[in-house]
Amino acid sequence: MAEIDLHEYKNEISQDQIEGKGTAGGIDTDEAVLSAQGHKAQLQRSFSWMGALGLAFSIVNSWLTYAACFGVTYSYGGGPVAIFSPLISAIVQWLVLLGVSELASAFPSSGGQYHFTYIVAPEPYKAFSAYTVGMINVVAWWVNTASGTIYTAISAFGICQFLIPGFVGTQWQVYLCYLLVIFITLFPIFVIPQNRIENMTKTAMFLSILGFSLVVIVCLVMGRGNYHPSNLVEYRSTSGWGPGPGWLLGIGNGEYAFAAAGACVHIAEEIPNPSRKVPLVINLTILMGVFTAIPWIIAMTCVVQDMEAIQNAFLPSLELLYQGTGSKAAATFLQVYLTILYYSMTLISSLKIPVTHPSIACVPSQWITSSRMTWAFSRDNGLPFSDYWSEVDSKRNIPVRATLLSAGFCVIYGLLYIASTQAFNSIINTAVLMLNVTYTVPQAILLFQGRDILPSRPLNLGFLGYGIHIFSVLWLILSGIFFCFPTSNPPTLANMNYNSVVLSGIFAIVLILWIERRKKFCGPAIDWDILNAIQAAH
Repeated sequence: MAEIDLHEYKNEISQDQIEGKGTAGGIDTDEAVLSAQGHKAQLQRSFSWMGALGLAFSIVNSWLTYAACFGVTYSYGGGPVAIFSPLISAIVQWLVLLGVSELASAFPSSGGQYHFTYIVAPEPYKAFSAYTVGMINVVAWWVNTASGTIYTAISAFGICQFLIPGFVGTQWQVYLCYLLVIFITLFPIFVIPQNRIENMTKTAMFLSILGFSLVVIVCLVMGRGNYHPSNLVEYRSTSGWGPGPGWLLGIGNGEYAFAAAGACVHIAEEIPNPSRKVPLVINLTILMGVFTAIPWIIAMTCVVQDMEAIQNAFLPSLELLYQGTGSKAAATFLQVYLTILYYSMTLISSLKIPVTHPSIACVPSQWITSSRMTWAFSRDNGLPFSDYWSEVDSKRNIPVRATLLSAGFCVIYGLLYIASTQAFNSIINTAVLMLNVTYTVPQAILLFQGRDILPSRPLNLGFLGYGIHIFSVLWLILSGIFFCFPTSNPPTLANMNYNSVVLSGIFAIVLILWIERRKKFCGPAIDWDILNAIQAAH
């Protein structure tokens, strides 16, 4: 796409020239906003707001994500903590992401948080602060994608272990299955045309809602007469932590179900009118997460028969479904459905089938997000060999090399699972904290720089923005402390939390990489006057 003459465009802008299609004077305002931030459009705007919502919600899948940590949260205080802590988590994460939404409204770019950081940071600290945020964000999304992929393999082996007495899968066998899942979930990214990829994300979202309804209805119907509503109100801590730490740990655990709602920020250059649509999608993702997660938690808490068995199971979600239905066949069917829905994919039976019925997957949505973040960061010379990774394939109109780099990281990172599942899981547990670090740093900078530096934008929090930024900073400090607590008290080698060690190690690696990148990394060259003129007119 040809570059836009911004100075000529600025002279042409007037309110009556702005049309419903986002054009002014015959020039696309979305591309003009991007050009005013120093970048040229390279990706098609092929996602509608509904497609972006499908991408974000299929990654978050709050009700299903919470199933993975339901048993741990229950151990912190029984039903009350298991039910109310994710609701508090949703509110907390929404407030943090509200500040991100405003920044995305002001500076829509696939770079997201590092892009915002570079723009608002003081001149002497722009490059280093943005580079640090960008590298942490890239690693966080790579690890998040790896986590969804490895749990596919674990789920497959868990089903086999559940059905076949004596079956035990080794770690290297799980890794081989993990590699297969990587290959399968990358398939639709390269097969489905980019202008129809949103059909996949929307279908994944609708099937997630269907799966939520299916699990709740089947478990409540088949568990009829075997409910335990007392589970909802009975406070029972088996973790060794008191009520205060227990609630804080429960809230932190619940953030796993909502932290990735900011995924759509990284496809801002593929959504028409992103200044309005990205904040809308973030808020709707959180809202949908609450309206699916909370009813699911209430229903499943009532059908729990033996929480200790769930916590000790190889695949806790399958044991939970078994206790809810009382049937191995029903529990297996539901677990297989959820595995296909969230972690794996349903292959189209023939490539001749129209792409309006695409492969259904949620992990592919994670590949999209992680590849866009990697591509955007490479565009600003954030990675070694950035010129190579920042290339956009002219036929597929996607950053193929950045996608393969993300996959390559996951392949190598998965080897850690063979060596030590504890080390592998420790890094995964740190991903949520890393995401919140990237969400908070640009907001913290705004507190010191002043919000007056922000240009005109559709989402303007006004003076309330200071309260949001202060809350985000304080919450990061507080959550950063209890995210490093062991899961049970007293701590042992088996339950020790290595989040602080992992985060320190990642930051040390970032510092080492910065030595090589400090003279090469460059952020957006923003033209404030033109950006203000475009945003104000549009």
